[in-house]
Amino acid sequence: MSACNSVIRTYLSNLHCKIDLNPKPFVLPPSLRPLTSVPLCSPISSRITHTRSFSAIQEVAPLEDESPEELAKDTVEHLLTHQDDVARLMKMERKSGMGTHNKRWFPYFDRFRCGSEFLSSREVIEAIGPALMEERKERLKRVVRNRSYSVCLVVEGLSDFGNVSATFRSADALGLQSVHVVACDSSKRYRENRHVSMGAEKWLDIELWNTPKECFEVLKSRGYRIATTHLGMDAVSIYDMDWSRPTAIVVGNENRGISNEALELSDLHCSIPMKGMVDSFNVSVAAGIVMHQAVCDRTMRLGCHGDLSEDESQILLAEFLLRHNNSSISIAHEYAKRKASIPPITTL
Repeated sequence: MSACNSVIRTYLSNLHCKIDLNPKPFVLPPSLRPLTSVPLCSPISSRITHTRSFSAIQEVAPLEDESPEELAKDTVEHLLTHQDDVARLMKMERKSGMGTHNKRWFPYFDRFRCGSEFLSSREVIEAIGPALMEERKERLKRVVRNRSYSVCLVVEGLSDFGNVSATFRSADALGLQSVHVVACDSSKRYRENRHVSMGAEKWLDIELWNTPKECFEVLKSRGYRIATTHLGMDAVSIYDMDWSRPTAIVVGNENRGISNEALELSDLHCSIPMKGMVDSFNVSVAAGIVMHQAVCDRTMRLGCHGDLSEDESQILLAEFLLRHNNSSISIAHEYAKRKASIPPITTL
């Protein structure tokens, strides 16, 4: 034991001798010193430095942040009680409400009106694209690739704007582009729910309807089958449905559920199998489960959920660029003015 202690003491003594307890400051050799007179560690400037985070990439000028007033206008409560603002949210020219059964529904024409001029989706992208950072543009492209109009969401008679916001957020996250709101109770007022939807309403196509009949007639003209979520003997499990068919998912009021009118006008009733003591989900949770199953089933059957053509994807990308920021519209209008000022090329 004494021999072992002696060895340890000797090792620690040698180690102590090798450690420089008063190190000299490190100095770069002349050949490696910088050519400028700026110190290697300069004091932090008091000027504001703009940084970029992975969660919210900021864009380069001239795109500026939206003002608090504009953000307030985008809240779900405001949009659902101001129909004109919902219409203004969508920028590219839209087709009339009714569709044709023999063609898959896509709502936009390939043109954006700038006063007396029109810009195509390609020109919109050419105008606004350079003002966005590459990371942001790539993210928008990825979102567009996973978007579809083949499944849409209909919320009927919801009185809590928080639930509407939550369903919008789920629709956006799962790649549904089209949402419809039927007879929302605008007499009730709730706190703003932008934090619930996380701004998802900005990127969705929202349509407002007064009655289920009005909404369902238009959806059926666009080729959708109407599937109302309802617990009943004739209800089909959402896991037994073929979601590759264009389908409108309808969820109902928090307390009353789907109205009798909507049940009678729908093409089928569907339900979520439940194994517990309770026989219902919160409406926003139910909507999320049904939409998720629809996306999973479509992915299994079709290989992916997103099904826009190349031309449709370009138009939707242009739509997103126009919605991206208030400055986007100004940039597009300036582009249109320059386009109009160029004299037409004459052929000899």
